[in-house]
Amino acid sequence: MAWYAYCVTEKQAFPALLRHRKPVPLESVTGVEGNQVFLYPASDLAVLVSEHIPTNNPNPQNAKDHARVIADCFKISTVLPFRYGTVFANDELLRRSIRSNQKHFLANLASLHGKCEMHIKLTLEDCCREQIRDFLAAGTGTGRTYLTDLRETATRQRERQTRARSLSMQLNRMFAPVAEEISCRRLESGKMQLDVSHLISSRLVERYQNKFLMAREQMRDCQLQLSGPWPPYHFVHSLTRPTAPAPMLPQARAVPA
Repeated sequence: MAWYAYCVTEKQAFPALLRHRKPVPLESVTGVEGNQVFLYPASDLAVLVSEHIPTNNPNPQNAKDHARVIADCFKISTVLPFRYGTVFANDELLRRSIRSNQKHFLANLASLHGKCEMHIKLTLEDCCREQIRDFLAAGTGTGRTYLTDLRETATRQRERQTRARSLSMQLNRMFAPVAEEISCRRLESGKMQLDVSHLISSRLVERYQNKFLMAREQMRDCQLQLSGPWPPYHFVHSLTRPTAPAPMLPQARAVPA
């Protein structure tokens, strides 16, 4: 039987698995394509799976159901999410993958135990927006003018990166997370957007939310949006072994725009 995989989790969090060696239905939880979700025991670990029947009709709801199952499990235990669409062709491949990577999974579960991810989306005017507009209007030219334009473009890019680093450092001082992941991009509207993921203790969510309200008051030149707590998608160490699909890619997360 082929299995669709959602996440790896702590076996001890589910007492029913202590009495069984075979997959146990997770009551009232359905996953992709509306299939029953099972707890698949694997040594000291458990894998959330559902039966997989290939179909040629993509269902846009499946990605949301994938994220929902992980979120439901996260309410009970630490999770290591798999990529959306991860399938094991049979029981042997599933067991072999978990067995060969058990040490890595256990280490990640231990390091992420009791922690969650908070996500801040920060939008502001691009510090180089006016210069870029003038640059595009003037054209790139040739020869010395072209080289000058290239240098100016590089300078503007450095200014943008400096601004992004400054904002990320400011947020880090405010929230003091256990770890952080930050990406920066320029929107079609010409604005800059920072996506900031903070790993924090699950006990400090309310304090973090209060700090966010203070940050929004202090940074009025920026637009800030907060979501979470989420499973720690950005903070699971990717595995290097080719036998196992690498867990945790942020794509699986259903974060509001």
